[in-house]
Amino acid sequence: MASVIIMPKQGLLMEEGTITKWLVKEGEQTTEGTPLFEMETDKLTITMDSTATGTVLKILHPEGDTVPITQPIAIVGQPGEDISGLLAESGAPAQEAAAPAPAAEAPAPAPAAAPAAAPAPAVERAPGERVFSSPRARLRAEENGVDIAAVPGSGPDGLVVERDVQSYIANQPAVTPLAANQARVQGIDLSGVTGTGPNGKITTEDLPAAGAATETAPATEAVPGQLTRGTRTEKMTGMRKAVMKNMLASKSTNAQTNHRMVVDMTAVVALRNQYKALGIKVSYNDIIVRACAKALQDFPIVNASVDGSNIIYHDYVNVGTAVSVPGGLIVPVIRDADIIGLTGIAEKSAELIEKAREGRLTDQDYHGGTFTVSSLGMFDLDDFVAIINPPESAILAVGKIAKTPVVVTGEDGEDQVVIKSMCALCLSYDHRIIDGAEAAKFLQKLKSYLQNPILLI
Repeated sequence: MASVIIMPKQGLLMEEGTITKWLVKEGEQTTEGTPLFEMETDKLTITMDSTATGTVLKILHPEGDTVPITQPIAIVGQPGEDISGLLAESGAPAQEAAAPAPAAEAPAPAPAAAPAAAPAPAVERAPGERVFSSPRARLRAEENGVDIAAVPGSGPDGLVVERDVQSYIANQPAVTPLAANQARVQGIDLSGVTGTGPNGKITTEDLPAAGAATETAPATEAVPGQLTRGTRTEKMTGMRKAVMKNMLASKSTNAQTNHRMVVDMTAVVALRNQYKALGIKVSYNDIIVRACAKALQDFPIVNASVDGSNIIYHDYVNVGTAVSVPGGLIVPVIRDADIIGLTGIAEKSAELIEKAREGRLTDQDYHGGTFTVSSLGMFDLDDFVAIINPPESAILAVGKIAKTPVVVTGEDGEDQVVIKSMCALCLSYDHRIIDGAEAAKFLQKLKSYLQNPILLI
């Protein structure tokens, strides 16, 4: 019996996934537990295993499609098996036959089937005539970018029903909804267009827009030396859509404000150099994370979260560290940063950064943070303001460490100018639960730890 492969849910927050590559094609064999396709979620690109054994009879969503969780994406069964019922349930156009079976001895001819009842004749419409259609037909047409007025109706009095839309789609070239809509607006006949998208699908790039424009408008002679420039559209990745969603949610739900402070990092630089001389890899960011973990213990409200009208206090400190990767930003979490010590933070941070850049992070690696540190000093930024990462209530933005002339008072009471390694910190916090005075005290404590890093060891 054929089985339906669904878009799996990876993590509590996942709502949809994008199929980036099918590892098994239609007509090929797959085995339960072996790689079937690659999927991009909001933060990861991972390989998913098959949940059934048999032949891939139908791929319902080609590479590039974004599919909600639990929705059917493929059908696996035995060659020649009737899957019309499963196709109907999944919303895919019915097919006369499944994927072809492997070559074998010719079977005995089957008895002739009784002639099927002829479908009701399609009703012709006059231009501009009102189109009557069922709700399911309109939904199916909208999903596939089909103009319902172009579909002949076989229902009573020319009513367009779902099977009419499915039949119309089956007889049309495979085309993305955006390309179908653009072709309809521009009056482009898709029958002669060759698709270059996944599985031969026609995309907007395949539409003869330039040719159509040439036929309907007089040609414009190119001006020597003049640049010809335009625009291009690029579909958002799952990661970019997740960043967009999270940042909008943060700005719309948090009462975000910020405090700034400049910290003398001279002692931090010296501490890192001592570790380096001992052959121990500790970064400036590791020391800052350790200092934050200590300060969060002193000010638990900064480590808390909001849930409706409740404040959730966490008895653990999980510090996220923002990492830039191709296509977006990811925040792997250093768990129990308050108890694993500075070298433990350094080891875990190096491990997470490597996994993030290789796309090997798991859901456990980037969820569950209670506070985030975002360092952009490596890009020569003096300072910046970061947006809170929900459901956390605060985030620390760290600028570059730069040698700066600073006025200090000597033992003789006289002011003098000295060169120190200074760094600008900006704490963005949710003013709904963190008062300005508490945020300022947190920064003061953090400054104290950084200027006296012996307290972090």
